[in-house]
Amino acid sequence: MQKSDSVGAENTKAKRIAISATVAGVLLIVFLVVILVIQFAKIGVRNAEKGRLQDRIEQYEKLNQETEKDIEFYKTQEGLRMLAVMNGWKKGTGGK
Repeated sequence: MQKSDSVGAENTKAKRIAISATVAGVLLIVFLVVILVIQFAKIGVRNAEKGRLQDRIEQYEKLNQETEKDIEFYKTQEGLRMLAVMNGWKKGTGGK
């Protein structure tokens, strides 16, 4: 009887170990999947932010180009004359 009891106890112990290992493996997989989902969400947020920042960079580059064109225009005689008129200069008054 002792052999069958010890064999049954060993069998039960082996089953418990197998079940514990299975549960631990499943928990590990669930934990890793949760981490993976969180990382994908972070990547999505970063990509969206990168897109918004890229749009802003393009807007500022366009504004910079337009401003440079205006500066070049105002460096010419015609541009300087236009600025003078906009600031109250009248033709033929000698600037007075």
